[in-house]
Amino acid sequence: MIQILIAEDQTILRNALESLLNLEKDIHVAGAVPSGASVRSFPGLWELDLLLMDIEMPDGTGLETAKYMKQHGFRGKIALLTTFSRPGYIEQAMKLGVDGYLLKDDPIDQLIVAIRRIVAGEHVISPALSNMLFRLQPNPLNDREQEMLRRVRNGESTETIASAMHLSLGTVRNYLSSAMQKLETTNRHDALRIAEEKGWI
Repeated sequence: MIQILIAEDQTILRNALESLLNLEKDIHVAGAVPSGASVRSFPGLWELDLLLMDIEMPDGTGLETAKYMKQHGFRGKIALLTTFSRPGYIEQAMKLGVDGYLLKDDPIDQLIVAIRRIVAGEHVISPALSNMLFRLQPNPLNDREQEMLRRVRNGESTETIASAMHLSLGTVRNYLSSAMQKLETTNRHDALRIAEEKGWI
């Protein structure tokens, strides 16, 4: 029996997945939780065969939770389930060594087949995303540039960023300028938009 934990913050989808997967004779949903934190505190977590996690969840995204589980020796399989086909997300998932990258738009029978293949030891990516693998662009932004754009997203001014990060105003402007150049934009908001669309921040 395949023991699965579903992590999905949308209640309707989480409940639907749990019900549909439990109809399969060889699959048992051991639990269905709404966040990364609730994955990490789930009883019996380390005995599970598969974690099926949404990428964008509160209290620890699917990517962050996958990284945590890998670092702490989780021996089961990890599959990420998402509506997002952003290249940056796929790149991060591949670097983490997740076992599956699946789309919520995939038919349920296709998802069930993918689950069985993943548990059997295969690496599975949704067919709709396979072409994107050949067009992956590495993230051109360094850690500082990514942090600057995240703070811009939060509405922080240059002065606030400088104070929070203990940097000079000039240094903050240089990082933002560098990010804009790499993303071939002329303002920080366009740079933020592109970085988000690519899944680079």
